[in-house]
Amino acid sequence: MNDQYRPLKDAFARFATGVAVAACRGPKGGYAAITINSFTSVSLEPPLVLWCLETTAASYPAFMGADSYAISVLAADQQDLSARYAQFSPTPFRDDEVEIRQTGAPLLKHRLAGFDCRVHARHKAGDHVILIGEVVEFDSTAGAPLIYFASNYMTDKR
Repeated sequence: MNDQYRPLKDAFARFATGVAVAACRGPKGGYAAITINSFTSVSLEPPLVLWCLETTAASYPAFMGADSYAISVLAADQQDLSARYAQFSPTPFRDDEVEIRQTGAPLLKHRLAGFDCRVHARHKAGDHVILIGEVVEFDSTAGAPLIYFASNYMTDKR
């Protein structure tokens, strides 16, 4: 299959990013989750973050219907979770894998950082939606990040 966007994707891939999992409550119970690398801070006052969701993602309806979401920044040893939630229909969270904070959105345990967010805004942008969230609670811990570069995982072994 010829991917007309491959040269552009390859150029985008030259920017190293961290890896995170975005998750929300599903419309029929349970949770929806997706691996992301488009996460970034936006503002300190109010505390805002954003990430981008492809409109064809299986989790798109859940995130469009949710009033909150959580971002779990993955540690270097969590590549398996990144791969799991990068699938179109990933295996759902197990209760022992997550913790719930103020908004009810699930955060993965053993994360490098976590952000519990209320949806602040959504903006259509091409084939994606930009989700901006107001951080209502966060945490972080020391550790090596999971890094993605040139379509491959890398780890920082500091």
